[in-house]
Amino acid sequence: MRSFAGIVVGAAVLFLGLLLCVPRPRAAWGRWLRAALILAVEAAVVWRVAGATLTPPQVQAAAGPPVAGQREWLLPTGSRLAYVRVAPKRITRPEPVVVLSGGPGVADLAADRAFYGRLAADGYAVYVYDQVGTGRSARLPDPAAYGLARDVADLEAVRKAIGAERLNLVARGDGARLAAAYLSDGPDRVARVVLDSPAGLDRARTASLLDGGPPSPRMLAVHTLLRVEPAAAHAFAGDAELDARAAGLPRGAADSCPAVPAAGSGGYAGLADRPSPRGLREGLARVTAPVLVVKGPCDAESWAAAADVRAAIPGAGFAYAGSRAAYLAALRAFLAGRPVAAYEGATPPPGYRGPW
Repeated sequence: MRSFAGIVVGAAVLFLGLLLCVPRPRAAWGRWLRAALILAVEAAVVWRVAGATLTPPQVQAAAGPPVAGQREWLLPTGSRLAYVRVAPKRITRPEPVVVLSGGPGVADLAADRAFYGRLAADGYAVYVYDQVGTGRSARLPDPAAYGLARDVADLEAVRKAIGAERLNLVARGDGARLAAAYLSDGPDRVARVVLDSPAGLDRARTASLLDGGPPSPRMLAVHTLLRVEPAAAHAFAGDAELDARAAGLPRGAADSCPAVPAAGSGGYAGLADRPSPRGLREGLARVTAPVLVVKGPCDAESWAAAADVRAAIPGAGFAYAGSRAAYLAALRAFLAGRPVAAYEGATPPPGYRGPW
């Protein structure tokens, strides 16, 4: 209704503007003809714009079928999160591994389960989950409820749900901001942390509906509504539509590092503002838990962001992994308390293709 009212107001303004721009004939019949022609042109324009704005596109569900072993947490925060637990033959490591996917608004439960589930062979219970509003997890009715604070509260609720005193956190990309915020808020609840190609601590890298080429009138309307009244944007364009739109947005990877589309993009979750909590760096400066920052050869995050995260956490290690196999080996060694080869260079090594 608000969008329709906005179109009506815009049409009235356009009509008056055209009347002022087109010269006014002296004869009365000429003035009537001018008004009729302007009205006809405007009607055609408004019809096209209104149709493109008010007509939702046909979209398909983006999350895909359930992953093998998929379950659901219904948390006290109100979030419903899809997760998979990969169990070892025998638990020999008391602290479970919880994986925090990258993003924002990106999830791939199947790929995370396949890769990080290998840690179960080392005696860990491994949990991978889609953060609220992404992948196979439930969406929230109000987009304003998404954000880093909500994700931190969900992670704490997850720790309590699985009955763990402390967690081993393995985070990638924007998930590292979540891990850092959680670590700063409660360092005693974390055993070890691995931050793989972490996003910057101070500024969230969010998607925009205006990315990915010229936006449609409908996406312009959603973009505007999100800035002034997120609930109205959600009522105008539902989650399925925004999920489909988000799946096609660029994720900020370097030109030499083509991004692979995630299987479960979350539209409104990825567009949410995610400011860092106050006192984040002060909290990280007091962390005593072992932390390893890992940087790969090609991803969306900058080398400077990884170096900044390392500098913010006293005693944090820094490793360079030239392949996913090398990363998995470093991950296993660090979680087990074994030494990991440190990268001491001030600049990226030869072969690095990501952003600086």
